[in-house]
Amino acid sequence: MIVINRRNAMLSLAALGLSACMRVEDDLDWRQRLREIERAAGGTLGAYLLDTASGQGIGWREEERFAHCSSFKLSLAALALSLQERGELSLTEPIAYGEADLLHHSPVTSERLATGSMTIGELAQATLVTSDNAAANLLLRRFGGTEALTGFWRKLGDDVSRLDRYEPELNDVPKGELRDTTTPIAMAQTLARLLTGKVLGEAARDTLERWTMEVQTGGKRLRAGLPSDWRAGDKTGTGVNPTNATYVDIGWFVPPSGRTIIVTGYFRPSRIIEPTDPAAEKVLADLGAVAADWALRA
Repeated sequence: MIVINRRNAMLSLAALGLSACMRVEDDLDWRQRLREIERAAGGTLGAYLLDTASGQGIGWREEERFAHCSSFKLSLAALALSLQERGELSLTEPIAYGEADLLHHSPVTSERLATGSMTIGELAQATLVTSDNAAANLLLRRFGGTEALTGFWRKLGDDVSRLDRYEPELNDVPKGELRDTTTPIAMAQTLARLLTGKVLGEAARDTLERWTMEVQTGGKRLRAGLPSDWRAGDKTGTGVNPTNATYVDIGWFVPPSGRTIIVTGYFRPSRIIEPTDPAAEKVLADLGAVAADWALRA
């Protein structure tokens, strides 16, 4: 029999207090590491790391708004899979398009132009894996416009993320703009629901995970900071305009513990370089390295 007396209770409370204090100090240390990435880069970094097993997370500027740029396409592909699961469409449904629908960076739709159409499933895979802009716009219009994706986020419990415009206009997001933005913590929680929750059935989750692992644009960003033998996937976004720029990478990885870790990173550099700034991409690689260390902390 365990006897609980005043002294034992006081000792237990003290231990709990010490544990909480150590946790706060630990969080401050990790926030400092994220802040140091921002300081060294000379821009503005928004980031969030989320352990989906424990629900614990750590971030820097995690509640500030940043542009999605092309990172919204991960959720768009998930919406296509969700609509099929609900019986509202079929991934085999063809969508017709022509040369007028093509945009800058539309590698798959350009290659398939002569066929005159692609299926919803093919467009979803193309928009996520290759970041095909024409494919994204075709899907958005088929699903009911940008408000359809915003509505999908709301149904997931994300009351922050929003999409207001199509490619390529959605990439022009100066600081302070609300349109076409999210926050690092909101998108991390959304990714956790999509990739590890019950929003999608097992087959759809497996498809979405596989597509993120096949993404061709993220080799120099988050995944560059992770051990090469860890399973990982992501979706990038890049918006470079005359007066503003944003570099994005959102994704997941599985360390040796087997827990799925979500990482969202948004970086606004202090100077703009066309078309891609290796230093800006390195910021996101450095974020990936910190996330890997954080995942191994316990």
